[in-house]
Amino acid sequence: MNMADIAQKAEKGGSKLRNKAYLKELRRLHVELVKMQQWVVSSGAKVCVVFEGRDGAGKGGAIKAITERVSHRIFRVIALPAPTEREKSQMYVQRYLPHMPAAGEVVIFDRSWYNRSGVERVMGFCTEEQAQAFLTAVPLVEHAVIQSGIILIKYWLEVSQEEQTRRLEDRIHDARKIWKLSPMDLESYHRWYDYSRARDDMFEKTDTDFAPWYVVRSDDKRRARLNVISHLLSKVPYESVPRTKVQLPPRQKADGYREPDYPYRFVPEVLDRSM
Repeated sequence: MNMADIAQKAEKGGSKLRNKAYLKELRRLHVELVKMQQWVVSSGAKVCVVFEGRDGAGKGGAIKAITERVSHRIFRVIALPAPTEREKSQMYVQRYLPHMPAAGEVVIFDRSWYNRSGVERVMGFCTEEQAQAFLTAVPLVEHAVIQSGIILIKYWLEVSQEEQTRRLEDRIHDARKIWKLSPMDLESYHRWYDYSRARDDMFEKTDTDFAPWYVVRSDDKRRARLNVISHLLSKVPYESVPRTKVQLPPRQKADGYREPDYPYRFVPEVLDRSM
């Protein structure tokens, strides 16, 4: 089955997931993510999650769904900007390594070192020799990462051409989303098949038994988010951590305290309270 078939299979299988069903299952999964968080902290586990995929495939939404109910001090999202001149002179993976998780952390890369095999290669920001050297070396680096005790999970979000077009056009016409659309997005849209070739080569050389790529069909964003979270939970060997039963203590007595007659500058309420 080719990637186009993979991206569209969910659509052929039925309608998109309704929001009510999505929110119900998301709530259940959020409870499990909190359990996972507590286990990561108590066990000192180190988890690294990589998100890659086409522009408009829904990486940001999937990451937000994972992190919206957990601590951002434990679940850290890394989205590095373009490298500085100094960073360009470093060993390629060097600027990513300081962000790797320490004990009790989950690090999520919103794009990662795989920029070299994707956007940098396609857009000519690196040479073909540099891209091939990266593809040869990265399995060795990832093996060392795993040997250090890090749980490494790599996701590729795949979207169909039709759905990508719909989403990027939505960004053009929705003032809330226009910031998501960059000249690089337009160029990647134009170069669909250049990115397909780069992706295929990346899979062939970095889809290893110890650090495999997991492909997510993302034409239905809601299903994709639930599928990613469920899969992530299945790949981290967490278990419930016993918790002490919590009960709110009684409030202290006022002991003569009175609210001051102070002219507070309240924020104006623009919505009717009856709404």
